[in-house]
Amino acid sequence: MPPRLSKRLTCWLIAALAFAAVENGMALTISRGLGPEPDSLHIHQAQGLAAINLLRDLREGLVTFDAAGELVPGGAVSWERLDGGRRYRFHLNPRARWSNGEPVTAEDYVRAWRRAVSPQTTAATAGLLKEVVNAVGILEGRQPVESLGIEAVASDRVEIRLRRPAPWVLEILAHPVAFPLHPDGLDDARNAPVNGPYRIFDWTPRSRIRLERNPEYHAASSVRAEQVDYFPIEDPASELARYRAGELHVTETIPAGRFQWLSENLPDDLRVHPYLGTFWLGLNLRHPELGDSVDLRRALALAVNRDILTRTVLGAGELPAWSIVPPGMTGYAPAVMAESGMSQEQRETLAMTLFARAGYGRDRPLRLELRYNTSSIHRRMAVAVAAMWKQVLGINTQLVNEEWKVFVNNRKMGVITEVFRGGWIADYADPASFLDLFVSGEPLNATFFSSAAFDQSMTSAGLAAARTRLSVLRQAEAELMQDMPVIPLYYYVSRHLVRPEVAGFVDNVRDVHLSRYLQWENQRP
Repeated sequence: MPPRLSKRLTCWLIAALAFAAVENGMALTISRGLGPEPDSLHIHQAQGLAAINLLRDLREGLVTFDAAGELVPGGAVSWERLDGGRRYRFHLNPRARWSNGEPVTAEDYVRAWRRAVSPQTTAATAGLLKEVVNAVGILEGRQPVESLGIEAVASDRVEIRLRRPAPWVLEILAHPVAFPLHPDGLDDARNAPVNGPYRIFDWTPRSRIRLERNPEYHAASSVRAEQVDYFPIEDPASELARYRAGELHVTETIPAGRFQWLSENLPDDLRVHPYLGTFWLGLNLRHPELGDSVDLRRALALAVNRDILTRTVLGAGELPAWSIVPPGMTGYAPAVMAESGMSQEQRETLAMTLFARAGYGRDRPLRLELRYNTSSIHRRMAVAVAAMWKQVLGINTQLVNEEWKVFVNNRKMGVITEVFRGGWIADYADPASFLDLFVSGEPLNATFFSSAAFDQSMTSAGLAAARTRLSVLRQAEAELMQDMPVIPLYYYVSRHLVRPEVAGFVDNVRDVHLSRYLQWENQRP
């Protein structure tokens, strides 16, 4: 069959399958790839992107996102900014209901936030609430949980007090850690009442999570898809195969090395867009060799050819990364490694010098372990990095592949990890969303990096006036890049396949796509 005809036939078959699904009454169901199985459905334990995306379909905070990823009223219909930004008063939506029909009250928010920062029930992402008055003292066990700066001033009004103006706080309110909790759902996340546009209808582990429209949601009439089927698929190649077979309408990602083919064969489906995220390799600084030598860490960073990694190994529009904070933050220029301006040959020469200065070489070879969670993209990355370290520095690297939950637990414990797959997607559009991860004692600090100078810079940034704050944060990032607890490899781009017949999927830098906005074209009013 001629190539052109084959391409046309492929596209026609995919379109036919989608049309058949509509004709067979499936038009009100949207099927989405999810990535790995969610690590938790509890708003205080969820960390992975799969869990956070799912929770944003099931639950809602005071603020939420529109189809373009911009902040809009959610559980609150309006709010007031008071005391120069140190206090916010939110007016709850009078139509907000839990899925059991009970009203969502201000006390539900107070209850959830207190549990998030309580030493007995601390949320994995409790650090996001640190700007709330007394949150830090409560987390450290120095103050009672009742002193947290959130108050139910009436059943339909919530006031939040901040220790300083924090313009990004509204975006944090759209994160699961800031969602309300019903008193009957404190620990049983699977069966708890929810207040979002969908509720769980059925869940088959490692197979499918089916959501159904929540009739009690305050904007239920605007939710177009009656059902949403999420399919946990860790392997992007398998996800692509299911998309081409007509089983999925939206994918979570695309496989490495298929960007060009997809651009040529499914150009109307392919969606690639800049994204506020950085992929890096974390270095466990509890490991003797990695923790004792900055020269070794810098040598590992310089030996990686990021141009080859992004163009050839990944090949989906990623950009080489030389900083922890990605570009795209308004008013902020990331503190990139000085060596980013060198040629790759110069970088490799310097890497060999630093490696020798750290005491390694032919007479003292180094063996490392690179750990990553199950994914063909992560495996391609790991194989490529291991080959570069071998070629430039003579390092023998053992690759360890783990299922997501096992990987997250091992990374958190820091007992057996050495080098590990890491990275961060901005919780809010501010450099601190990335830099706070490296403050001493931060629960998500999987490198166990600890620097008094860096901590002081971050403290200073927290006290700085708005006009100088970003420059202080840049100084903090520069200090971090000198110590090199992680090796930035590339800046993320969002990559999805979306059926042309599906409307409501709007590309945005946050890569937030709530299912409530998705619909088939023939559903448009």
